[in-house]
Amino acid sequence: MSRFEKIKLNIFKDERGALVPIELHKYVDWPVKRIYYVNHVTAPRGGHAVRDEKKIYVCQQGTIKGRLHDGEKWNDIDLDEGDAIIMKEPCFREFNEWSFGSVLLAISSVNYRPDDYIYDLDEFIKEYS
Repeated sequence: MSRFEKIKLNIFKDERGALVPIELHKYVDWPVKRIYYVNHVTAPRGGHAVRDEKKIYVCQQGTIKGRLHDGEKWNDIDLDEGDAIIMKEPCFREFNEWSFGSVLLAISSVNYRPDDYIYDLDEFIKEYS
């Protein structure tokens, strides 16, 4: 089983704009503990993993290049508006090449705990491969 999957969310557009619902019950079986978004990005983001975290990343606007390491190899993922990554298990991740105005929404299974962050890829591989 893959630690993650890329999905395309439904986008409903009309003359008033776009609506992108996220029906969480379709994608997760864990309680949501934290939601945040990243925007106005001027440098790469990520560069870490979080112990015991499951997460959904949603590209709300623009384009973003994601890289997830699953404990064995890097996986490159291009994200456009409405694309999402469902992380079923911890992955080491990086997000680069943000187009102007890009917004990335994150929905996490864990609260922020600095001690749970792994910033060294080799340490992540030892723990999760």
